[in-house]
Amino acid sequence: MTRAGIAATAFGVAFGFLISWGTLTDPDTIREMLLLEDAYVFLLMGAAVGVGFGGVKLLTRRPHRALLTGDPVQVRTDRIERRHVVGSATFGVGWAIADTCPGPIAAQLGQGLPWALCTAAGVTGGVLLFQARRDRASAPKTARPRARATSGHA
Repeated sequence: MTRAGIAATAFGVAFGFLISWGTLTDPDTIREMLLLEDAYVFLLMGAAVGVGFGGVKLLTRRPHRALLTGDPVQVRTDRIERRHVVGSATFGVGWAIADTCPGPIAAQLGQGLPWALCTAAGVTGGVLLFQARRDRASAPKTARPRARATSGHA
């Protein structure tokens, strides 16, 4: 395994541990947040956004290189498009229905929680449908042969 793979695995395990420890794998925690009964998850996400914002600002001040690979780090800013709005709305609806999102699903699977299999199957199905739709949309259009007009005479 490469250094990047080892680092990704270590970060993934640490992330799963922190999600579990922070009770973000508990559907009741998510439900209370979505019903605006508890601000805990909102505060946690706000802290994460703040840390992420600070990290991006540090990266954009001057050119940086990735610690493990040495590749240049580039920060791209795109204009908001329809796909961003549709994707975020789809994510939010899925989160509300399942009381979880993909990160906690992986942690729930690691905890051996049986309902996580259903949620993981739903997320996997959605990803496969999206991929199939994207592949179909990007496939080259082939010209269909035109049907020959027949005169009706034998």
